[in-house]
Amino acid sequence: MKENEVTAGCREPRKLQVELGANSYPIWIGEGLLDQLAEKLPALDPGSKIFILTDHHVDAFYGDWTERVLREAGYLTKRLSLEPGEATKGFSSLPPIYEALLEFQCTRKDLLITLGGGVIGDLGGFAAATYLRGIPFMQIPTSLLAQVDSSVGGKVAVDLPQGKNLVGCFYQPKAVLIDPLLLQTLPDRYFRDGMAEVIKYGCIRDAAFLERLAGLADRMAAMSLMTEIIETCCNHKKSYVEADERDLGERMHLNFGHTLGHAIEASEHYEGHSHGEAVAMGMAAITRISENMGLTHPGTSEILEQILRQFGLPYRVPASQKPAILAAISSDKKNLGRTLKVVLLKTLGESYLWDTTAAFFEAEEGWQN
Repeated sequence: MKENEVTAGCREPRKLQVELGANSYPIWIGEGLLDQLAEKLPALDPGSKIFILTDHHVDAFYGDWTERVLREAGYLTKRLSLEPGEATKGFSSLPPIYEALLEFQCTRKDLLITLGGGVIGDLGGFAAATYLRGIPFMQIPTSLLAQVDSSVGGKVAVDLPQGKNLVGCFYQPKAVLIDPLLLQTLPDRYFRDGMAEVIKYGCIRDAAFLERLAGLADRMAAMSLMTEIIETCCNHKKSYVEADERDLGERMHLNFGHTLGHAIEASEHYEGHSHGEAVAMGMAAITRISENMGLTHPGTSEILEQILRQFGLPYRVPASQKPAILAAISSDKKNLGRTLKVVLLKTLGESYLWDTTAAFFEAEEGWQN
């Protein structure tokens, strides 16, 4: 894809502000924003050096382009590209990042940019939080999942073999720059992957938004409204983050479907279902279980599954995976002592927290024989 094909039709970007006192930061959303990257940086007061962390897939489309935009503005740049995929989000990926930062002689004044999806955002954010005890970083998410969810909120982490995001911290970016046109190069599978998180926001908080999504026939229809879709999700995300930065209460609603979803990913050693696919299965399964227990309004699970099917997302968990998934749930970081805090729906658009145990997921309604 040529650069002018992506930047054509650039409009005035939207700006949201995540209000966290000294850790507040802007979210810019707009078509063609990648070309405006250098114009946004002076407000962040970066140093003269900018380190770009990306993966090979994203690098092929946007690596040279991003570096050129920055160099033409007078910044010194260095770029490190890693293997794509969840397997990269582990401790073994950190030393090469630290070594490259040291070789570039990055200081606490200089800026690290994460150019990629959720894996690069989480990994790069954790590297930024720990290198020299913390350097500034900026998120430029290139996947739908990262644009609507993981790039906002300051959760940075790496995985352990026992589970996802088990080692990490809260470290807010200095800014998030979201260009919806970067999604044009996203494979269909990972577009659907991101739609699972989009659907999540409708489920937990915004029934009208969910109804609007149900009216979109395909990816092209969704892309025609993508700036508005991203802005809606980011508005909801920032609201949760502002109310509960450390994820100890209100923000936990964002974990809808994630307890089971993370366990599915871990049980498959991150080589099976993608994050969004696993979350979709988790949302559907937990809603079937809670509805059968009388904790969710009747008919909710059927409507949810309809919307997931519409966007090509899975919604049934094979019973053959049950032992491995239940074992992974016991390692979930949301399992505080003997209590497992899960997110349930009262109805579509309204969620609540429910204290239970891992036994909750043993109910046969959650599994497909």
